[in-house]
Amino acid sequence: MSIHYLLIFVFAGLAGCDKKTPPAVVKPTNLVTAVDVTSGLVHVQASADGANFYTVTFFHNNDSTVVESNDGQASYTYTSNGSYLVKTKAHTTYADYIQKIDTVVINLTGGSTSGAPTTGYSTPLSYANYSLVWNDEFNGTGLTSDWTFDIGTGSGGWGNNELQYYTNQNYAVNSGYLEITAKNQPFNSSLYTSTRLKTQGIKSWKYGRIDIRAALPYGQGIWPALWMLGDNISNVGWPACGEIDIMELIGGAGANDRTVYGTGHWSDNGSHAQQGGNTVLPTGKFADEFHVFSIIWTQNSITWLMDDVPYNTLNTTPATLSAFQNKFFLIFNVAVGGNWPGNPDGTTVYPQTMYVDYVRVFQ
Repeated sequence: MSIHYLLIFVFAGLAGCDKKTPPAVVKPTNLVTAVDVTSGLVHVQASADGANFYTVTFFHNNDSTVVESNDGQASYTYTSNGSYLVKTKAHTTYADYIQKIDTVVINLTGGSTSGAPTTGYSTPLSYANYSLVWNDEFNGTGLTSDWTFDIGTGSGGWGNNELQYYTNQNYAVNSGYLEITAKNQPFNSSLYTSTRLKTQGIKSWKYGRIDIRAALPYGQGIWPALWMLGDNISNVGWPACGEIDIMELIGGAGANDRTVYGTGHWSDNGSHAQQGGNTVLPTGKFADEFHVFSIIWTQNSITWLMDDVPYNTLNTTPATLSAFQNKFFLIFNVAVGGNWPGNPDGTTVYPQTMYVDYVRVFQ
């Protein structure tokens, strides 16, 4: 009996020695996606370290379409307007992968629907003791001749280490709205594209009330701005020309997506000077609905308002603030990254669009 038990133990031990543990599968790392939207066509370019293949899932209504790709490229055409999720997976095997989710907004050419919110604050077309001297309601199919573009990356990322390349392609006039869209789209050595519109050399104003009704983009590293620069910037430079930031938002966590800033900048004997204030929504974010961002600019002061509620006033009577006694032109843009907002991160959703319903100048 004891010999039999010994043989059993020996065989069991040998069997245990022959058992091998399969090697662990290494998942891909550093998944990056660039998503381009052209009308209804969505094109995804994905890359990841150690990926053997990719799958891209395009969600539409209650259905989805999966595209498998060896080189990380996949496309799908949407046939109706709306906001859709696109899920990209980088695979080692079908069961071993990492993933990234992007949101795309589809605005079909000639469509009657925009991705803009349908609710929000609005202001009248007339005020007592003011005349409407210029406005753009964006009711056509393109921009008027009052607008032009800044193109490129500027000097040092427009002086702020911004990451986007400004093109004349990242905008649309659709369903009564101007849309400026920042995309995660590599172009000319920049990682992102956007548009920066201005009235420089065409339209400018001194004093009055300016109302801009807009719904803003959101997210870490997203920096929309509705602002003005002095006409004489080409001669005296910045900040001597003066700057009026009617609205700026730096998107991200905490209160960032529900806080806007209004600021004046000028030169104080050769040094940059500024004064600003901010206002914060109690809940939600500025992307949820339209708000009206305004300034009331007189010979003596500039007051910033959000939905007709003042939140900052700058006294412009000191001699060092004489820049604000000159004409200024408008600039609308959506920047990505920069010294103030910081860079986008994994929480940032693309594309991001600023919708402008109207801009009105009263004097």
